Amino acid sequence: MMIYREMNSSGRMKPDSYVAVVGGVNIDIGGRPFHKLIERDSNPGNVSIGSGGVGRNIAHNLSLLGIRVRLLTAIGTDVNALRVQADCAEAGIDIRHARKVPGAETATFLFINDENGDLSLAVSDMKICEMISPEYLKEQRSVLDGACAIVMDANIPEESIRYLAETASVPLFADPVSVTKAVKFLPYLDRIHTFKPNAKEAGALSGTDVHDSASLRKAAGILLSKGVKNLYISYGKEGILVGHKGGSRLYPSVSANARNMTGAGDSFMAGLVYSWCHGFSQADTMRFSAAVAAISVESEKTVNPELSAEAAAKRAGL
Repeated sequence: MMIYREMNSSGRMKPDSYVAVVGGVNIDIGGRPFHKLIERDSNPGNVSIGSGGVGRNIAHNLSLLGIRVRLLTAIGTDVNALRVQADCAEAGIDIRHARKVPGAETATFLFINDENGDLSLAVSDMKICEMISPEYLKEQRSVLDGACAIVMDANIPEESIRYLAETASVPLFADPVSVTKAVKFLPYLDRIHTFKPNAKEAGALSGTDVHDSASLRKAAGILLSKGVKNLYISYGKEGILVGHKGGSRLYPSVSANARNMTGAGDSFMAGLVYSWCHGFSQADTMRFSAAVAAISVESEKTVNPELSAEAAAKRAGL
């Protein structure tokens, strides 16, 4: 635990520092069958409902890691908005600056996992995220300028990504969310400090068919040539490819008894932000973030309430 204690007392964060997260929040409705998923049929299993969204999940994981966080998002005036606000307050997420859209419905994410907890199918109704507009972000300029880092997800409009890319005075961390939404980041990759796509997203953004480690490295090289400073590409059980100006390296993932893979990427991003805020080396950043993700997937919930910086550091051997 020596490295963890040293970094926790130094690093880049002051006592009053916080991270600003700009992205989606929604109600998650998910199901997981007890046995092998049978398509076009009713499958006995478990169904859960709770607050989610890439931006919100990252914010929740950051809060569990002990980092203050302010969430800039859009919610409706329906009953789901009340639940989201209550859940965020309970999770220690400051959502006071969220845009409340009269008459609108809060976003919803409907998903089905297979028997192993891997995503099988999902439908996302994120229309309200279009209201996370440049005009709204301009109104929140003081929140953005006061942050030590900004995390954005691709649920927000491209013009809002452009606004953040052109005006952010602190490092930008970006999560592509999906292959379809990832393309929003293409014109702004040189403004991004840390970028975390999965292999499919990296392949789509680089125009590469990623099917093995060699093609994964090719995709990473193309993205790095477009200006990304720090690149982390998740490649399932094969691990995480870390790329930067000096080259790339494939790190193994941390073993876990996975129960729900839905929030793995969100928790990994939170680990990256935490590591940067505390001045971790690249190797320790990878170890710590992978440990955060491993702890995350060991819960049936998208965000594991048992996560903490101490638990992740112990799992990572720091």
